[in-house]
Amino acid sequence: MPITTSITPCLWFDDNLEEAMDFYTKIFPNSSIGNVQRYGEAGPGEAGTVMAADWVLDGLAFRGINGGPMFTFTEAISLSVACDDQDEVDYYWENLVAGGEESMCGWLKDKFGLSWQIVPTRLFELISDPDPVKGQAAMQAMLGQRKIVIAELEAAHASAS
Repeated sequence: MPITTSITPCLWFDDNLEEAMDFYTKIFPNSSIGNVQRYGEAGPGEAGTVMAADWVLDGLAFRGINGGPMFTFTEAISLSVACDDQDEVDYYWENLVAGGEESMCGWLKDKFGLSWQIVPTRLFELISDPDPVKGQAAMQAMLGQRKIVIAELEAAHASAS
C-alpha cells in the first residue's frame, strides 16, 4: 500500500520515463506502475508517447515526466536504500548499477543518471559506536569502498583499539 502524503517526488526524464518505471518496479518489491498520461494529437510530444506517470517503489509514491534533455539528474538529489544485510546490498547494487556507474561509499548512478545510496543499516551501527576509535575505523573502511561490504566494515571495527 502506498504511503499517503501530500509530498511526492517528481523526477524529470528526457524521453525514457516508461523504461525507467519498468526498470525500477521490477527491482523493488511492493511496486507498481499507476496512471500513465500519454500525449494526444495536440502534442506537444509525439501522440501516444508518455507525457507523465505515477508509480510506487516499495510503497513510496513517485511521479515522473518526460520533460526533454534540458535538465538532468545530479548527485545533489539521491535515493537512499536501507539494507538489512549483505545479500540485500548486493541485490540492489547489482540491479541498479546495471548500465550505470559505480561511485564511492555506497553511491551509484543508474542507467538513467539517477543517484542512489545503497547502505546497510549495520554501517550506522558501526560508525555510531560509543568508542570513537572503533566508529572511525568503520568510517575509514567505508570511505575506501565502492559497494559497501559489511564484513570489511566489521573487521575494521573489530580490529580498532
